[in-house]
Amino acid sequence: MTDDALSRPTVHALLADGTTVCIRPVRRSDHDQVQGLYEEMSPENLRLRFFAASRRSAEMAADRACAPEHSGYLALLAETEGRLVGLAEYDTGGPGPATEAEISIAVADGLHHRGVGTLLVEHLVSAARAGGVTTFTADALSENHEVLRLFADLGLRTTRSFEGPEVRCAIALDEDDAYLTAVEERGRAADVASLRPLLRPRSVAVVGAGRKAGSVGRAILHQLKSGGYTGRLFAVNPAAHSILGVPCHASLSALPLTPDLAVLAVPAAAIPPAAEECGKAGVRALLVVTAGLDADQAQALLAACREHGMRMVGPNCLGISHTDPDVSLDATFAAGHPRPGSAGVAVQSGGVGIALLDGMSRLGIGVSSFASLGDKYDVSGNDMLQWWESDGRTDLALLHLESFGSPRAFSRTARRVTRRLPVLTVDAGRTEAGRRAAASHTAAAATRTMTRGALFTQAGITATRSVGELLETAALLHSQPLPAGPRVLIVTNAGGAGVLAADACAEAGLALPAPTPELVDDLLAVLPDGAAVGNPVDATAAVSEGQLMDGVDRIMRYGGIDAVLVALVPTAVAAATGDDLVRALTGAPGRRAKPVAVVRLEQALPVELLPASDGGTVPSYAEPQAAARALAHAAHRAAWLARPAGTVPALDEVETDRARTVVDTYLDTHPDGGWLDPRTCAELLGCYGIPQPRWAWAETEDDAVRGAERLRGADGRVVMKGHWTGLVHKSAEHAVHLDLRGDSQVRAAFRDLETRFAGLLEGVVIQPLADRGTELFAGVVQDQVFGPLVLFGLGGTATEVLADHAARLAPLTDHDVHDLITAPRCAPLLFGANGARPVDLEGLEQLLLRLSRMASDLPQLAEADLNPVLATPGSVSALDVRVRLLPRRPHDPYLRRLR
Repeated sequence: MTDDALSRPTVHALLADGTTVCIRPVRRSDHDQVQGLYEEMSPENLRLRFFAASRRSAEMAADRACAPEHSGYLALLAETEGRLVGLAEYDTGGPGPATEAEISIAVADGLHHRGVGTLLVEHLVSAARAGGVTTFTADALSENHEVLRLFADLGLRTTRSFEGPEVRCAIALDEDDAYLTAVEERGRAADVASLRPLLRPRSVAVVGAGRKAGSVGRAILHQLKSGGYTGRLFAVNPAAHSILGVPCHASLSALPLTPDLAVLAVPAAAIPPAAEECGKAGVRALLVVTAGLDADQAQALLAACREHGMRMVGPNCLGISHTDPDVSLDATFAAGHPRPGSAGVAVQSGGVGIALLDGMSRLGIGVSSFASLGDKYDVSGNDMLQWWESDGRTDLALLHLESFGSPRAFSRTARRVTRRLPVLTVDAGRTEAGRRAAASHTAAAATRTMTRGALFTQAGITATRSVGELLETAALLHSQPLPAGPRVLIVTNAGGAGVLAADACAEAGLALPAPTPELVDDLLAVLPDGAAVGNPVDATAAVSEGQLMDGVDRIMRYGGIDAVLVALVPTAVAAATGDDLVRALTGAPGRRAKPVAVVRLEQALPVELLPASDGGTVPSYAEPQAAARALAHAAHRAAWLARPAGTVPALDEVETDRARTVVDTYLDTHPDGGWLDPRTCAELLGCYGIPQPRWAWAETEDDAVRGAERLRGADGRVVMKGHWTGLVHKSAEHAVHLDLRGDSQVRAAFRDLETRFAGLLEGVVIQPLADRGTELFAGVVQDQVFGPLVLFGLGGTATEVLADHAARLAPLTDHDVHDLITAPRCAPLLFGANGARPVDLEGLEQLLLRLSRMASDLPQLAEADLNPVLATPGSVSALDVRVRLLPRRPHDPYLRRLR
């Protein structure tokens, strides 16, 4: 084992059947267990593993795995509840850098076909990549179908060559989308299997159910019983024989059977021993509603869950429910039972959960499953998304998450799930008490709002700003088809209501096209005299129920409109004639092909779902802004679905290994990290082909003159920039001289910097004076939670004041980089505003893609600040660059492991 192997953390992950295993490096003390793993194998499995059966095979294999550390070797084991169930090794064959390693795998008899070997190999792949290994090789007997199938199903490119009875396999360790997709699918299946005892338990025990009304445990027991839970139900309380008619036992061990799910509603100090008792008894899942655990109690709770393979929701949560009639599980202490339906709901806050459940019940939208995740020690929003993706019932997902444990894994899951069903969230925690002190423009721009917004946008998640807006949008997505685009036609029986609706649509970013002459004539033929057909269509107070129904139906047949918003006010005319204008929208035969939203200014509730004659519903809003927001969200979702999934483009002239050497060399001499000097910056950017102007470094006045002579263009003008360790904003320090002509001005500029910054100045950078162009800003900040975030926008000295930036999480796809360029307000300048020529858009895309690649390759890259980036019709170039490195270890965000 290497020192690096011994420093690898112990992690837990899920097998294909949902069993939790511990994965860790082999230690010398594991020798007897490793030897036992082989000794307990059947003679046939030993022959397949070692190509021959030998008494000493087991001992020699254990000696090898547990030998003193040596470079290029790593052995990982998998164990469950202390039992060794699998071992995987790779060996590069000797000390020093190597790109190829041989692997071997062993799985305990009786544990085959549960994904032990595949999971171990995935962890070996991640470790090997971090160590610079690019290929695994393995020899197997051609009759060893199981191991050959394991290699073939990894999702990695595998080649085989046959030598008699043996097969030589070569596995390329490329981290491409095919591999990540295969890992995701294995992870999804394992995750769903592990959640079944939690969300579809066959038996439940409530530990801590009190005899007196008012206890949380008793309330949950009542909900389970009154909700019609179909499985076996028990209470655990040593002071009672029966609670609410449910049999009560003194302890978990006294139960007649081991429950799948245990609900823990006991004081915080009692949680760790209760969890340990559950684990030893064989409980498969925990729901911990107790709040107020201290750090030691929290650690002990999670350790018990991991050691005994229990999935857990909580602590500090409202509970969970699953409304499938086969289960009818309501393990919450909410006031009522959730209505059965097809919406999945996951929240961290119990209060928000109650508000969402109440609002959805009021709308008549039922719930497939609900989880109040609380402090989210284990089960997360990512788990719930995968459950809903697979349950066959959920067609709408609502999330309220205040934090993300693994945002990049969440993003990949959400991108997949949102292709199948809408995922809505409240963007909680948008504001900050103050922007954190930041050294660079990039760090200052990378606010929490921008980072979360990038995650939601790239994943196709519909992000709302409040619980109310979430419910408004859910009502429309639940009841109406998606619009084909953003074009809305407003119909009203009162001109003022139409104006309000038009303003709301425009503010929401919707389009209000004028009706064509054909549609105008068509509508005037059915609407009452005096109607004005524009956008809005003013049907007047005299419009009848039949006329309104006919008019809306004609609009539905018109191809230039994607949605209809009908703004109605009650009138004495309709009351006198007995017309019900709302019925004109809900009573139309057949489901309309385009979405319809109603605004009724007199409506008491913010949003209602009005029953329609076809069995569906029509959303009705009290405010036009709410209707417009919901339609805008629906239009954005439709546009996202219509767009093919993006791909990360391949880049040429990228030297990742050289870049890693540059980083390692710097950190060897600067173990705490820091800002790179101009020469190291240029070398690092050169590894990724990021364009920079010609430049020279000078530490003396004569060096500056010679550098300027080499760099002068046709007009002979140069720029001089001072540099010293810690300098970030040169302009703010007045450490820049522009438009220098001739040797005398260069000498004078150098002497000025040398005098004003005596004791600080380490040298100067000389560059040719740049041509005129658009000054832009590009940068990267490495967020410890979200990963690398690429920012782009208007640059120059006022970049922070103007705050015209967009952001996307790396790695950037072709769609992401297009969105980055088009999102800032300055985008028209890039595409040729006011008759000007567009800038080099292809070059700009390449710069952003290469910046993204650099950030993805180098976790030590804390910040990179390219400001300004000069864009002209013929070129793109980073005129000034700042890069900060920190000593960080590579982290694989897609490696399968539990939180």
